[in-house]
Amino acid sequence: MDKKAGVRVYSAPRCPWCQRAKDFLNEHGVEFEDIGVLKDKKLGKEIAEKTGQLGIPVIEIGNELVVGFDRDRLIKLLGIRE
Repeated sequence: MDKKAGVRVYSAPRCPWCQRAKDFLNEHGVEFEDIGVLKDKKLGKEIAEKTGQLGIPVIEIGNELVVGFDRDRLIKLLGIRE
């Protein structure tokens, strides 16, 4: 997958795992949209319904949803070479 195509991170300001996920994406040159779920409660509810979980971050890559900071899955989905 193109590292610049359709990546969204649903996060909250004081979430350490959210920050780690965003740092990881930045380190690998992945452009993403950071969406604050605390600012938009409706959106937070929608993403919880999609994933069946309340955990964050949720990283949306195309049609794939990654709940939590799953480094290995992100590497695979984004085609990152280390």
